[in-house]
Amino acid sequence: MGKTTGFLEYKRAERPCAEPAERIEDFREFHGELSQRERQLQGARCMSCGVPFCQSGFGCPLHNLIPEWNDEIFNGNWTHALDRLLKTNSFPEFTGRVCPALCETACTCGLDGEPVSIRDNELALVEYGYANGLISPKPPAVRTDRQVAVIGSGPAGLAAADRLNQRGHQVTVFEQDDRVGGLLMYGIPNMKLDKSVIDRRVRRMEAEGVTFRTGVQIGRDMTGPALLEAYDAVVLCCGAREPRSVAYENASATGVYQALDYLTASTKAVLAGTESDCSARGKRVVIIGNGDTATDCVATAVRQGAVSVTQLVRKPAPDGAVRVWPYSARTGAPDYGQEEAIARYGHDPRLYETVAKRLETDENGVLTAVTVDTAGQEQTLPAELLLLAAGFSGAETLAPESFGLALDERGRLGCGDGFATENEKIFVAGDMRRGASLVAIAIAEGRACAKAVDEYLEGYTNLQ
Repeated sequence: MGKTTGFLEYKRAERPCAEPAERIEDFREFHGELSQRERQLQGARCMSCGVPFCQSGFGCPLHNLIPEWNDEIFNGNWTHALDRLLKTNSFPEFTGRVCPALCETACTCGLDGEPVSIRDNELALVEYGYANGLISPKPPAVRTDRQVAVIGSGPAGLAAADRLNQRGHQVTVFEQDDRVGGLLMYGIPNMKLDKSVIDRRVRRMEAEGVTFRTGVQIGRDMTGPALLEAYDAVVLCCGAREPRSVAYENASATGVYQALDYLTASTKAVLAGTESDCSARGKRVVIIGNGDTATDCVATAVRQGAVSVTQLVRKPAPDGAVRVWPYSARTGAPDYGQEEAIARYGHDPRLYETVAKRLETDENGVLTAVTVDTAGQEQTLPAELLLLAAGFSGAETLAPESFGLALDERGRLGCGDGFATENEKIFVAGDMRRGASLVAIAIAEGRACAKAVDEYLEGYTNLQ
């Protein structure tokens, strides 16, 4: 424990954040950094609980050694703190930016006060490591003759590839998109996760011996049997990208997009310095959904210059009550996207107890309006852009079918409690195995799957 009374003496502090009206002018990350001294004081707030819920099943899916590295931060031992962090988390530069910080909702300090700013400390540690040369390529000293193919380069695929490469296996990662990262690259907007952060990690993995092949879709550009012949093991980490079906007449109208397609095109445009073909600029935008993807759509549309943004939420408005610890987040508070819409348009974009009933088009099949039902009252919302962010129904079928594998009724490649499929050479991890989930959970899945693959290849494993 860093300081016995630290949680009583120091108040919670978070990374400074640009004001909504300022940050909507571009797609850059909008959080600053606290000084090292301020970070030390936040580390001092960690109580080193007898039962640290932050790293238990209530908190971190990766079981990060949070009290340990907070103690090291407080004592100024940043190198030791980074070592403790990297023992359990392959990519803290990702989770430190996009994780919803389940560790903080489980923090004992939050029982009667404010939780420790764990996520910010995590990000500060890894960025300190990069800035001070503590994180650099470390190729394995010994190589095996085992060849492993990892299909998909999202957080699960990258984590599995990283661990298997560290073990000495020859790893090739296949990605269907033009850039590595999966949903980290094209599903999460740049202002939440700058793509240079992903590129930095990929360059390090390449220097350590991992091979990446982009623009390769399994089942189209390469078959499952061909991969099984060429590799000793295959790890499927294809995600759960199949959108949940929404049955509307005129759903194929010009101006109607699945949220992930919209976000992908928008990020590609940001990286290219161009305007997306489905940009919200000058349009009235309606978004169906209330999850993180819908919020990302709100924030992206605001930055693109939408005339208006309306978000349809099926559920009633929350009462603002605080959930019982260890899930102590206040419900219904505006997320970053809603904050930005309020700054631009002067009101919360969410319409509660509202569902879309009909899509109106002109004679050319172009979207003109969305008729909605709000608590029994119909109204028509003019719209030139409709974004469907109703969630995901499971994995896409092309890759598993190429391997002769079938998805279950929930669109997952089920394999019980483990990671091996009915074919002993094929393993599965991440959203494809368990359904759409969090980046931290996907990383944990990839790490655990790598251990199972290594044991299959070698007959034993020393991966933790």
